[in-house]
Amino acid sequence: MHAGSAFYFPKDEPKSKYMSSLSLILILGFIAAASYVMGRKKAVLSVRGDIRQLHSLPNHYGWLSAMTSLLPGLLVFMVWIVFGNSIINSIVLGALGEEIQNLSHFERAIYLNDIRNLAINDAISRPVTDELRQAAQYLISTRRNILLIFTLTAIGLSSLTAFLSVRSITPDLKSRNMLEYLIVVSLVICSAIAILTTIGIVSSLVLETLRFLDHVSLSEFLLGLKWSPQTALRADQVGSSGSFGAIPLFAGTLLITFIALLFAVPVGLLSAIYMTEFANRKARAVFKPLLELLAGIPTVVYGFFAALIVAPTIRSSGDFFGLEIASESALAAGLVMGIMIIPLISSLSDDVISSVPQSLRDASYGLGATKTETILNVIIPSALPGIVSAFLLAASRAIGETMIVVMAAGMAANLTANPLQAVTTVTVQIVALLTGDQEFDSAKTLSAFALGLALFIITLLLNFIALRVVRKYQEQYD
Repeated sequence: MHAGSAFYFPKDEPKSKYMSSLSLILILGFIAAASYVMGRKKAVLSVRGDIRQLHSLPNHYGWLSAMTSLLPGLLVFMVWIVFGNSIINSIVLGALGEEIQNLSHFERAIYLNDIRNLAINDAISRPVTDELRQAAQYLISTRRNILLIFTLTAIGLSSLTAFLSVRSITPDLKSRNMLEYLIVVSLVICSAIAILTTIGIVSSLVLETLRFLDHVSLSEFLLGLKWSPQTALRADQVGSSGSFGAIPLFAGTLLITFIALLFAVPVGLLSAIYMTEFANRKARAVFKPLLELLAGIPTVVYGFFAALIVAPTIRSSGDFFGLEIASESALAAGLVMGIMIIPLISSLSDDVISSVPQSLRDASYGLGATKTETILNVIIPSALPGIVSAFLLAASRAIGETMIVVMAAGMAANLTANPLQAVTTVTVQIVALLTGDQEFDSAKTLSAFALGLALFIITLLLNFIALRVVRKYQEQYD
């Protein structure tokens, strides 16, 4: 908090919010459990213990009562999770003076953020005034009142629906059919959440990209050969208009990914073939866990390995052969990234190859084929769809990697196909553009969303190509 402030607000205010949310979930769970017990009991009592007269089993009546009582409360709770902060912010902003109302959207957001930080005794970007203290206190009280309203509403609705559901139980009630319908609706809602989340992500990328295209033309972004997003604060400063040509970033991403796959695909696939077709049980029990251990190493450790061991080794080897190699190179990043994705390719390919029916192997051997011929002509073609999926997943993992590139390849946006030079990737630039205090109205910050959308489209195209390959070579086995 600012040094001039002696006003204190409870530091554990956010904690109390989460504790209240947890308490609400526990209360809703208790109401649902009570509804289950009462619903089951009433169903049994309605037929005087002869459950053969019931349309469904007693448990079906209990679960129906529990679900119908739980869903309204959970719906209110989800509304609070999604829209609670927006409601509080709107109320607080509406209570502020006209000076705050006349500020730009970005300045209001900064002011509101200072109010929130002051409410939890955190650092703010301006001196603390009496008006700011009052706004923070008003935010705390508003949050408590809104949370109380949502809590009482959720508990009231759940209690009411629990009472009505238990009261409506009769021997002829088709509780099993209704319960199955509720389960299907719940599954559809869960699926819809996943779909809506994807739509929301894509929509946010598209909207912010359109704002970016108001500053930079699409042709410059897609066809430009220079990437220098640094912009000045004033128009009279040097470099007031940055360069936003993304070709060097895409070229660097594809170069490092190609090097990683060129190293990881043969090693991963051959190791999977050895594990499934040649290794005995003892060797497999030793080598497979050791290989998959690589998947548990943090990427920052791979970055240190690339920066401190692989890159100096490559540079010293280049000096021996008279080659000029940069201290940070695409080759170092690609090799270490390839090591990182080997377990992914090996494990997935192992599972796919192991799933090929033994009858195909026996038939090949019966026709006189050798083990190598069986692997090349029978097993690999049979497992090709799964192997292609493993390669695609590994490529996506390599494209999205950031830490190894930062530490081993640098952040220089060089347009080159030379793996011995320093390059950067799309993900590294996205992180750099969104790190620190940024103004989200500038072309520099908005370019991160344009890069994200372009990366999404590239990944989508890779998935489409892989799907076509899988459908072309996929075979059915009994």
